[in-house]
Amino acid sequence: MTTTATTSMPPGPSVPRFLQTLGFILAPARFVDACRRRYGDVVTFSSLFDSGFVMVFEPELVKQVFRGSPEVLRAGEANAVLGPVVGDRSVLLLDGAEHLRERKLMLPAFHGERMRAYEEVIRAAADRSIDSWPLGEPFTLLAQMQSLTLDVIMRAVFGLDAGPRQEELKARIRALLDPVASRASVLMLALSRGRVGAGAGRRFEQSRQALDELIYEEIARRRAAEDLEQREDVLSMMLLARDEGGESMSDRELRDELVTLLVAGHETTATGLAWAFELLLRTPRVLERLRNELAEGSDDYLEAVVKETLRLRPVIMGVGRVVRGQPFELGGYEIPPGVEINRREDCYPDARAFRPERFLGADVPDTYTWLPFGGGTRRCLGASFATFEMQVVIRRVLERTRLAAVGRRPEKGVRRGITFVPAGGVRVRLAAPVAEGSPGSGIDAKARALSR
Repeated sequence: MTTTATTSMPPGPSVPRFLQTLGFILAPARFVDACRRRYGDVVTFSSLFDSGFVMVFEPELVKQVFRGSPEVLRAGEANAVLGPVVGDRSVLLLDGAEHLRERKLMLPAFHGERMRAYEEVIRAAADRSIDSWPLGEPFTLLAQMQSLTLDVIMRAVFGLDAGPRQEELKARIRALLDPVASRASVLMLALSRGRVGAGAGRRFEQSRQALDELIYEEIARRRAAEDLEQREDVLSMMLLARDEGGESMSDRELRDELVTLLVAGHETTATGLAWAFELLLRTPRVLERLRNELAEGSDDYLEAVVKETLRLRPVIMGVGRVVRGQPFELGGYEIPPGVEINRREDCYPDARAFRPERFLGADVPDTYTWLPFGGGTRRCLGASFATFEMQVVIRRVLERTRLAAVGRRPEKGVRRGITFVPAGGVRVRLAAPVAEGSPGSGIDAKARALSR
């Protein structure tokens, strides 16, 4: 890091900002990859929603960004576009001491041992989803996974059992999130930094107020619950949490963190699961090995499958930092204050192949070449929960069903809100349901012959 300007900004495309914006909205992966091949491992972009930002690809430089001072590299400021949805007290938007305080208050709810207590909740949600799948008729897995992960959020985070109140909360969540998931809404939010477009729309405001009303009611109900200290859901744990000064989280903080968990832990995990099944169904070798190793009682390959899915099909395309206070030296360039730095990491042998084996053995990818959940003090609080949930769901689907992909062409990825999703939703067919927990069951790669 330095305060003397000695080098210019990194090179980048000279095409108009409007065309670069279209590239990021319509075909982000192809556009970014093409620029990387032409300009190198540090590239400057310019778009309608940011007049100048830098994207980093080389792992050592990515490491430098994540290890940089949080006072100079502001992650919260880089997430400002999410403000209209998650709220300005969200851990995603906070920086410095405020961020560390909020993170410490939330962290105990995601401790490894406590996370394991949610396994039965996840398995039961998977069973309910599987039981609803039509036999022999095509359906989209993405929609099913979205419903499944929302069900898990209702029980593990909010502590709500099935019933009218849970269904009403689900409906209000979808009413808020669905309209802002389109490309047009993302563009409007980005162009205005959250001030116009979906964020200022009357319908959006009404949906947000309706959801907030129910969330604040639930916070009040839970505060008054006699069994608060015995409950294991995330909301109850956050209500009991205290900072170093003995202060608890305010209702506003609780609201913003609950919505943050909805946004970060619902759509993203569902998308990761959909991509996992898309890749498994189209890679018989990997599918067969996974099925065999699970039958032998080993989860090592399952963990590798989840990691490789998130590497090959990252749900979030980039994580940003905004430079503040003083310039930041990066790769021989000096990034001035006000410029955002994003990271992308895809430096792998045979990078486009689905090879979970790369995450097994001693020579696994370096930490800073695989960062689906960010890193350092900004690492996603729910990272362990998300990967654990993916493992439980994949295992359960393998135990109970035989799926076949519908169609011969692999799914392409498209931008939906802040996530990168399968364009067709991963269309599959349930070939033959099997007895619950039956040995030797699983996704049948040969059933692809039934594909249309």
